[in-house]
Amino acid sequence: MGRTIAIANQKGGVGKTTTSINLSASLAEKGKKVLVIDTDPQGNTTSGFGIEKNELENTVYELILGECSIGECIINDVIPGVSVIPSNVNLAAAEIELIGVDKKEYILKNEVDWVKDKYDYIMIDCPPSLNLLTINSMTTADTVLVPIQCEYYALEGLSQLIHTVNLVKERLNPALEMEGVVFTMYDSRTNLSMQVVENVKNHFKQNVFNTVIPRNIRLAEAPSYGMPIAMYDPKSAGAEAYRLLAEEVINRKDV
Repeated sequence: MGRTIAIANQKGGVGKTTTSINLSASLAEKGKKVLVIDTDPQGNTTSGFGIEKNELENTVYELILGECSIGECIINDVIPGVSVIPSNVNLAAAEIELIGVDKKEYILKNEVDWVKDKYDYIMIDCPPSLNLLTINSMTTADTVLVPIQCEYYALEGLSQLIHTVNLVKERLNPALEMEGVVFTMYDSRTNLSMQVVENVKNHFKQNVFNTVIPRNIRLAEAPSYGMPIAMYDPKSAGAEAYRLLAEEVINRKDV
């Protein structure tokens, strides 16, 4: 049975999409079969895998509105071991179109249940806001992984997000757990980065990944080439960091 991880943070620019793409690719590199679901209307995860997002017939938008089956919107093996349910700007209208729909918080979960057994991991890239798409992602997920940029306001956003995770757990998905916090854009030359890491570790002792994702030029370049870092520059510090994170995620399953 596959494990479903929502990658969420309502702050934008924290490395959520970078983590969705590169953690998925690193899990596939380790022989895992991965499905990535892009629930962000910006569609950056979709284009980060080299998919032309504006020329798609079936996306997560059509899936949520019941206009296609989940099989019809999966793009298989965009890279070896990784399949993608894509997204584009159309998805921004989904929330309005679902007003009045019964059990709308469970639409994505009900679709994903059809294919869950076919994958080792299902990764959901959530939009950078707390809306119906994020809630659908959290009702579908087993765990929530939170990327945090090493900056002053990191803790502020984190406590809001954990409050949301707890609300979803209480009301919609009792099995939902925190996968953990992963630090992104870490710059070892600044005291601030180190302080943020220490601060968060003191608050959330059990749920912080050991792997820290560095601020890395190659990592920032890779999406414009439509490739995960493991393919764009396999020997870069960013690629190595995501491999280590993938190992931690795999090992957490056995804890």
